[in-house]
Amino acid sequence: MRNYFLESAICIAIVSLCLLNPASSHGQQAGELKITSTICENVANREAIGAGTVFAFSVGRLYCLSNIAGIQTPTEIVHAWYYGETQRARVTLGVNPPRWRTYSSKIIQAHEIGPWRVEILDASGNRMETVRFEITE
Repeated sequence: MRNYFLESAICIAIVSLCLLNPASSHGQQAGELKITSTICENVANREAIGAGTVFAFSVGRLYCLSNIAGIQTPTEIVHAWYYGETQRARVTLGVNPPRWRTYSSKIIQAHEIGPWRVEILDASGNRMETVRFEITE
């Protein structure tokens, strides 16, 4: 004998969960991604080599490695590189579910001594993380 009352209650609960969690049926939401980023001298096997927060200008090139989790659908992130308040590079990177590692790099010029940051943005342009570092003589 079927219990229609119980089946109806289960259907209502499932519909309610879908309405409460629109990401399950409407794509990636900004708050879902979890990201950890590192500035480093190189990337090998998707791992940071020579990670730090202070680098001599003679390093030549630095990398920003991002580890993204909680990806529901293929999407993009942006690495926006800033020297002081001036954006020096903007790199769009594709990421895929459920977890992805990706990186961008920036050549450091001898005159670019001082504070830097990389802002990591989601596909909608929302800032997810800021990684700060400094270039010294």
